Amino acid sequence: MKKSSSAKALGLLCCSVLAGCAGNSWNAEAPLYRCEAGVEFTARFIDNTAVLDGSRGYDVLYRDAGGIGDKQSVYSNPRMRAEFGLGASGREAILRYHLLPLVVRCVRD
Repeated sequence: MKKSSSAKALGLLCCSVLAGCAGNSWNAEAPLYRCEAGVEFTARFIDNTAVLDGSRGYDVLYRDAGGIGDKQSVYSNPRMRAEFGLGASGREAILRYHLLPLVVRCVRD
């Protein structure tokens, strides 16, 4: 029986999350981002994914093209796009919700 590509992707995601749980980076406290419009979330970065957990739900985003330099990174999924490492301090982020449309600016605590 052949697995569909989405089933394979889900399997790889589960393996990545489980592998991340065993490492120190997953167990370390995730940074908290506070945003406009009352949005708050924590972000955990594992391999080429960003796991966001907060006031608007839980999202797994995948590394995407974009960002300037090594300190800026972009992650997305069909629901949203997140840009990290922005601003002079590198502590700012922007979330772009595709379906609403909503754009919120955030700062890491």
